[in-house]
Amino acid sequence: QVQLVESGGGSVQAGGSLRLSCVASEYLYCMGWFRQAPGKEREAIATIYSSSGTTAYADSMKGRFTISQDFAKRTMYLQMNSLTPGDTAMYYCATTALSRTRCGRLAPGDFNCWGQGTQVTVSS
Repeated sequence: QVQLVESGGGSVQAGGSLRLSCVASEYLYCMGWFRQAPGKEREAIATIYSSSGTTAYADSMKGRFTISQDFAKRTMYLQMNSLTPGDTAMYYCATTALSRTRCGRLAPGDFNCWGQGTQVTVSS
């Protein structure tokens, strides 16, 4: 059973930055970051195909958020800059055995293993 543990969340003022981490017991080729705000559906942020490092971003996330990994440490990161109150949400990492193409579709339903999440709160 794959175990995922997120960390790095917290409270930050608008315009600030946070770096989230996700440590995995093992990679299942495709790793991703997602978020879910109260009353809203879970949405994709970005994915990375572990073996190649190929990344994909949701259009709305491109530019402010950056996904990366330390493959040897089985750790994935999400650098978040220029945060706004609209970024307030629970942030989750997830993994699944997908092809590079499927991984890049950024579909939450494709992922079957999720962490418990880390809360990010951005104040005005």
